[in-house]
Amino acid sequence: MPLTTLTLLFVAFLVADLCVRQWLAMRQIRHVASHRDLVPPEFSPRIGLASHQRAADYTAARVRLGMLERVYDAAILVALTLVGGLQAIDLAVAQLTSNDLLRQLMLLGSVALLLGVLGLPFTLWRQFKLEARFGFNRMTPGLFASDLVKGILVSLILGAPLAAAILWLMASAGSLWWLWAWGLWTAFNLLLLFIFPTFIAPLFNKFTPLSDPDLANRIKQLAQRCGFALNGLFVMDGSRRSAHGNAYFTGFGKSRRIVFFDTLLARLNADEIEAVLAHELGHFAKRHIVKRIVLSLGAALLFFAVLGWLAQQPWFYEGLGVLPRLNGRNDAMALLLFFLVIPVFTFMLTPVASWYSRRDEFEADRYAATQSSSEQLVSALVKLYDDNAATLTPDPVHSAFYDSHPPAAVRIRHLTQHA
Repeated sequence: MPLTTLTLLFVAFLVADLCVRQWLAMRQIRHVASHRDLVPPEFSPRIGLASHQRAADYTAARVRLGMLERVYDAAILVALTLVGGLQAIDLAVAQLTSNDLLRQLMLLGSVALLLGVLGLPFTLWRQFKLEARFGFNRMTPGLFASDLVKGILVSLILGAPLAAAILWLMASAGSLWWLWAWGLWTAFNLLLLFIFPTFIAPLFNKFTPLSDPDLANRIKQLAQRCGFALNGLFVMDGSRRSAHGNAYFTGFGKSRRIVFFDTLLARLNADEIEAVLAHELGHFAKRHIVKRIVLSLGAALLFFAVLGWLAQQPWFYEGLGVLPRLNGRNDAMALLLFFLVIPVFTFMLTPVASWYSRRDEFEADRYAATQSSSEQLVSALVKLYDDNAATLTPDPVHSAFYDSHPPAAVRIRHLTQHA
């Protein structure tokens, strides 16, 4: 394939992406290591040096694995695009069927399966080596295999009809197919928000009603104060897979529920649980979830519009290592190329998204301080930082680029000011 402007841009952006992320990773490792032997003063009364060092080592191990995975993923991306991997897969699939829609669905499925298989080594290492080394993994190989099979089946049941519908729209809906496809994508994602809590999540975890009546009553009173129409309090058996703890609310309308990891309930007292939940309800009260959905769907509309134009340009395919078919549809190939390379061209938006998320977290913290106790939220956060081995001393530049939550020390100071 001849070098084109798109080829050169793709290579330049990919190299820049890789270099920036590796530089940030090295900064994080050095910064965490340089603060490994001293607990920050604001945490020293409640977190010991051994726990602080464990968090530093865990952070460094995760970052090092991420550095290797990033190079590995970049090599796979180049192999699929510029080296001709997608072209070869498309030619192989074409030998199996003459039906154009079936060929394109098989192309999408083959690439998805290949990417899943290629990603397994790092997934397995992260789960059964890295997480186990620091005492977090509780997943058995059998449970991992069961989750994998269920995930594939759910993806097929939900994803295959969606992919077929989008391919049909690309072939039949004219030049504005992308607008119809965006509408379908929007409807699909909103449907997932409704069905996930009651139909999909229970396939992977067991959800039982919260059995502590006193705690349940406190939470219901908190939800009423926050104007949150609660449809259920559930405990999830997160301890089957990990020692990490969390809490969240999910769903819309009648499917709306609050979910606690059993590991979280085992570690926090009632006051701390109420404070954590007040923070989560702060996201609801400040409409952060709705705003993020709107932003996400707006970005999807823009991406579909760009894809609608690029799919008609021969240079889009040729610049990324593919010869477009002259005797068949190229819709599936356009989808694959676009969604494989778009992260490369948008990676510098990461710090913007991170900043926006941190702003929401600060706002939810302030809300929690008005509905509950900021002291109890601080106490809960310190326990969670300790239990989850979250570093207390992240590199400021790395944190600004990646972190969806404020650094521990900054967040604690912010909450203390609102005590």
